[in-house]
Amino acid sequence: MKAPGLNDVFFATIVFGLNGYFIANVCGNEDYRDVIPIRDNILNREELSANSLPQDKDLPKFGERLQNITVPVGRDAVLICVVDNLQTYKIAWLRVDTQTILTIQNHVITKNHRMVITHAEKRAWILRIRDVKESDMGWYMCQINTDPMKSQVGYLDVVVPPDILDYPTSTDMVVKEGSNVTLKCAATGSPAPIITWRREGGEPISLSGGVEATSYNGSTFTISRVDRLHMGAYLCIASNGIPPTISKRIMLIVHFPPMIWIQNQLVGAAIGQSIVTLDCQSEAFPKSINYWMKNDSIIIPSDRFIPETFENAYKVLMKLTILSVDIADLGLLYKCVAKNSLGDTDGTIKLYHIPHSTVMTTPTTTSAISTATVSQKLNYAVREQGLAHLEIHKNDGIIGSETHRDTDVLKENDMSKETNYLGSSSSCASLVIVAISQLASRIFLCSLV
Repeated sequence: MKAPGLNDVFFATIVFGLNGYFIANVCGNEDYRDVIPIRDNILNREELSANSLPQDKDLPKFGERLQNITVPVGRDAVLICVVDNLQTYKIAWLRVDTQTILTIQNHVITKNHRMVITHAEKRAWILRIRDVKESDMGWYMCQINTDPMKSQVGYLDVVVPPDILDYPTSTDMVVKEGSNVTLKCAATGSPAPIITWRREGGEPISLSGGVEATSYNGSTFTISRVDRLHMGAYLCIASNGIPPTISKRIMLIVHFPPMIWIQNQLVGAAIGQSIVTLDCQSEAFPKSINYWMKNDSIIIPSDRFIPETFENAYKVLMKLTILSVDIADLGLLYKCVAKNSLGDTDGTIKLYHIPHSTVMTTPTTTSAISTATVSQKLNYAVREQGLAHLEIHKNDGIIGSETHRDTDVLKENDMSKETNYLGSSSSCASLVIVAISQLASRIFLCSLV
C-alpha cells in the first residue's frame, strides 16, 4: 500500500483542524489557480449535543474591524485581522470573488508565492501581498472556524498610474493646409485617466465651430481646415490622481507653398548713400530656399550686396543690404524669391533715385502754399512720368510723404491731407515732387506761392 504523500497528510490536517469548514486542495499553480471551494460545515451537526456547544462568551471574536485599503500597483498590501480569545480555533484568509483559500493559521495554502502570513501579538493575523498586481484587487475574508462560522471582509483597491497606449494614440502627423485632421490619445490606469490636450507653446486650441480654448478634455479632437497657425506640438496629458501624470508629445506639421509679403515696394535712395535695406517676408513649409535677384540674375553676396535671412519656424525675413549706392543700382526691380517642393513665388521692390536737393535762398514770407499750385504740379508729374513721390519738408526734416500713381485722380479738394502739413501764417514748409523715372524735381518754398 502506497504511503501517503505530503500533500495527502497536509490535506487531512487542514480538514481536521477546521472541523470541515473548508475542503482544501493544496495542489495547483500560482496566482489563484489552486481554487478551493468553500462549503458549509460537512460534519453532521446533529452529532453535537447541546452540552458540547461552547457559550458565545467563550467563543473567539474579532477585536477590530477589517479595514479596506488602497495600494498602488507594485507596492505591498497588508490586511490585518485581529481576533481575541481564539483558543483552539483556526484563522483562514480567503479570496472571496474566486472562492480561494489563501492561508490557514501560519500556513500559506495558495501557490502564489507573493502571499505571506504572519501572526503578531498573539491576536493579529497579517496577510501581506507583495508586489501587488491589478489582478489582486477585490474582496478578502478573514474567517474563524466557529459554529456558526464568523467572518469579516475588507476590500483591496489597487490603483494604477496612467499609461498612454502607443495604439491608437496618434503619432507625429504631416497634413496639407486646408485638410481636416483628428488627434487621438488612449490611456489606461485605475481609476480611468482623464485625457487633456494642450499646445506646448500655450497657443489656443481650435475646436469645432470656430471656438478656441487653452485646453480640451477628451480622447480625440478634430481640427477642420487646418492651416499653418495650427502647426506645432500638441500634448496629450493623462492623469487620474495617481502619480506620475504622463504625457505624449504629438507634432502636427502643416505643408503649404511659399507666400511673400512686401511692406514697401518702393524704396528711394540717393547716389552715394551709404546704406539702403530692402525687406521681404516669406512663409513656407517645408522650409523654402530664399534668394534675391537683380536683372534676372541671382545676387551673390559681395562687399556691397549683403543678402540675409532670419528664420522663425515657417517664417523667414529676407533682407538685402546695399552699401555705397551707385547710379547703376537705381531704377531697377529687385526680386525676392522663395521656393519649396510645393511651389514658388516672388515679390519685387523698385529702388528709385532721390536727387540731392538744393534749398533756395529766397527770403521767406508768412504766406502759405496754395493747394491749387500743389495739385497742379503733382498732376503734372503724374501725367508726365506715371509715378510721383510727394515729400513735405519742415525745418529741414520730412514730416509727411505719399506716392501717387497714374491711376490716381487728383483734384484741388483732394489735397487737404497734404496742406495739413504745409503750415500756416506762422510757419514755413517746402514741398518736393519727385518724378521717379527721371531726375526731374520741383522744390516749392512757402515764399513762392
